[in-house]
Formats: sequence, structure tokens, C-alpha cells
Amino acid sequence: MALAGVRVIELAGLAPAPFCGMILADFGAKVIRVDRNKVGMSLDTQARGKRSVAINLKMAEGVALLKKLCVQSDVVLEPYRKGVMEKLGLGPQEMLKENPRLIYARLTGYGQSGSYATAAGHDINYLAISGLLSRLGRSGEKPYAPLNLMADFAGGGLTCALGIVLALLERTTSGKGQIIDASMVEGAAYVGSFAWKSRRIGMWDSPRGQNMLDSGAPFYDTYETADGKYMAVGAIEPQFYRQLLTGLELDAAELPPQMSLTDWPELRRIFTKRFSSKTQADWSRIFDGTDACVTPVLSFDQVSSHPHNQDRASFIKDSSGEESPRPAPVLSRTPAVPCLASDPVIGEHTVEVLNEYGFTSADIDQMLTAGVVECNAVKSKL
Repeated sequence: MALAGVRVIELAGLAPAPFCGMILADFGAKVIRVDRNKVGMSLDTQARGKRSVAINLKMAEGVALLKKLCVQSDVVLEPYRKGVMEKLGLGPQEMLKENPRLIYARLTGYGQSGSYATAAGHDINYLAISGLLSRLGRSGEKPYAPLNLMADFAGGGLTCALGIVLALLERTTSGKGQIIDASMVEGAAYVGSFAWKSRRIGMWDSPRGQNMLDSGAPFYDTYETADGKYMAVGAIEPQFYRQLLTGLELDAAELPPQMSLTDWPELRRIFTKRFSSKTQADWSRIFDGTDACVTPVLSFDQVSSHPHNQDRASFIKDSSGEESPRPAPVLSRTPAVPCLASDPVIGEHTVEVLNEYGFTSADIDQMLTAGVVECNAVKSKL
């Protein structure tokens, strides 16, 4: 796979950093998640393809061990607030002195500098500070955060993974590592570059929820069907809009012009009534094979059975039967080969990984006895 041979140390965290680590693992990197001792069950739901080492970072020996693992790796991925790693003596400056080729990725909400650098926050806060949240929501309603996808995952985990891959690529010519400062605020704002840069052409002149692409236009919205499901409509261009009207059995001559903003409420009323007259399956049959840009809003239970997703094997099941998206994008020669084994339990691979990093059996036994590390290999023996 594309990242085969790359060794990654991921400090256990929640959501964004684990997603970043899973991307790297999906594309071939050897990702080792460092968990803390005696913390019970892992909350990492993005652990596909990773291995787990449990280290007691409250002990000096545990900190020293983690440092050894980091300096023997290609990438360190850490999700803590500014200063946490420095207090442990594991900051990037110290690490890079011992391994100048190390890539040290710091994924945080507000970044490593600025007045909010040490502040707590979550996706909704980062999205708010990025400016994007002010543009999200229906007309006349308060701003609406769409799950925790934009800052945590698009602007956080995915953007950080891009930074790591860029740094790995640059290292092939310079031979040097570097520090990645991945701020979810800035990542989310960057993902929203289109919204920022298209303001100059008037795309966002109206208030929130009243523009063409934010649910303001009746031809770019979702509509409830007779069976309580929904269809998504994105018929922006005239040729697509004509096919939408054909599928709805509406005569354009009897309707207001598509781009008459003052008539959008009336068009929406007409579309709403028409879509409510048939089931989602009925509308899917009508619009499949057309360029009307009308598709069913599929639930998680429906996606893998949709013909298109079946054709591309877009969703996969692991050994326990849990379904999830296949890694994307698809590379022609070196595609991702996701691990289908169950996610690791905390400390499942401690002994295995320490052996790979050059520690002797006597060294490992001593650390286990002293409580520096923890091993829970029960799952791997089942």
C-alpha cells in the first residue's frame, strides 16, 4: 500500500486524531496507538488497522519508553492541548533533536499559538470561530452544526493526514522531518474556502438559508415522500432543472421562472406537495437514469444495498459484521486494504510491539512487573 513501511505513534485521543491515524493505517502505515494503563475500555471507534500499547505515563520509566518509541518512528500524532507533551519532556523540539527525520503532528482545536491555544473546545466551537457556523442553517433559524464532521474530521483528522503525507513526501528530498500545527479552526475554514472566495460573485449575498446552496433555493433542497422518507434535489443548471420538472410532471410554462427569488417560496410549496404524493422508491424509479440530479436520502441501513454502492463495494464489513465506509480515494496500483479484524483492546499488542522496537523479553518482563506497561493479549488468543 502507499504508506507501507511508515511507522506511526498515535497518542490515544478522541475522534479527530484517531480518524487521522485510521486513514494512515488504511493506506498501509503501521499505526501504534499508545494508551494509558488501567483506563478500561478504549473509546476509539476509529481504531481499524491499529495496534495498542499500554504505557503508564505517570511513571518516569513510562515517559522514557514512549520517547524511545517515538524517536524510532516516522510520525508522532498527538491530540493534546498546547504544553501537555512539553511537560512530559516529549515536545517536538526534544524529539527532533534525537531524530531529525521525525514528523511531529499536533492536532488541536485552536492550534499551537494564539489566545485560545490552551482553551478547551469541541467541533461546534471550532466551527463557530472559523466563521462557517454563521452560514449554516435554515432561514429564520439559529445556526446549525451538521454533526461534528466539519471541524473534527474534515478540518481536523483529514487535514492533519494530508499534512503528514505532505511532510513524508518532502522528507524524501530534504531528509528532514518537521512539525505540523493542525488547527481544526483553520482546517474547517480552509475546507470552506469556496464559501469565502465565492462571496465576490454574489453567491452569499442573502441571509443564512436564503441563498442557492444553503437550502434557500427550492431546486437545491430535500423533500419528504409519501412514506416519510426523503429525496435530495440539486437541479441547479437549466438542463437539469428541466428534467426535474419532467420527472415531477410539471409544466415549466405554468411555473414561475427558476431564478426568480421572490417566487422561490411558491416553487417550494409546489415541489413539496408533488414529492409527498409518491414514495421514495417511486421517485427513485422515476429519476434513476436521468440527469435531474434527484437522489434518495439513504439511511445507514440502506446505503450498502443501493445498486451503485454495491457496484463499487463502497461499504465493507469487519469480522464482527460491523459496516463502515471503504477507505477513499481508490488508488489504481496501491489501493487501501483495510484491516477487517476487530479493533484492538487496550494493551493488546504491547509485547509484540516492544519486541519489534528492539526490547528484549527480559526488558519487557521487567516493565510489566513494575507496572510501566500493561499487556492484555487475551483477545488475540481467542
